[in-house]
Amino acid sequence: MVLGPIEANCWITESDDIVSVIDPGDEAGTIISILKEKSLTPKYILLTHGHFDHIAAVPSLAAAFNPRPQIAIHRLDSHFLGPDAYKTQCLSAKAALGDISFIDKSWQNMPSADILLDDGSQIGPFTVLHLPGHTPGSAAFWNKDSNLLFTGDTLFRNGYGRTDLPGGSKEQLFKSLERLFEMDPDTAVYPGHDETTTIGQEAG
Repeated sequence: MVLGPIEANCWITESDDIVSVIDPGDEAGTIISILKEKSLTPKYILLTHGHFDHIAAVPSLAAAFNPRPQIAIHRLDSHFLGPDAYKTQCLSAKAALGDISFIDKSWQNMPSADILLDDGSQIGPFTVLHLPGHTPGSAAFWNKDSNLLFTGDTLFRNGYGRTDLPGGSKEQLFKSLERLFEMDPDTAVYPGHDETTTIGQEAG
């Protein structure tokens, strides 16, 4: 799904009866409707990083299901959730957009993460790859068996994430891209924005 004014991708995955929603960035009602139409109950809400356009639907989505899905994010981006979330999101929005109206327009208090991830963590069918650069805790979710990689805003089709927002680092991002480009070139890439691609297409 492509959601919200910044057109971020949200992905619903099902593997071994484990349903995950990756980067619910907006339009919680749309996500919830699709899940319920398909009789899917998410076990996890997986966040590739903490920017608002990738997590804005988290509060409503988490509250819509019983049992409540567990929210997982890399520990270095955990401040984008919980009690520090509003302050952190406003800093990023002001740097990106010049003011905080985008945040204030649809703000809901963010729950804290249930699971703090590290490089190599296993969650459902995914291995976590820590890929700092876009944010300190940017991560990808790799399904080894299916050879699928959800890269958030680290790697796009014909591009990569910006590094000029708080916590960004071009040096770290380029190292993260080098790590990705060492993967199987046939690995399918599902990015945070725009169309799908493969590691081989981007590394070439």
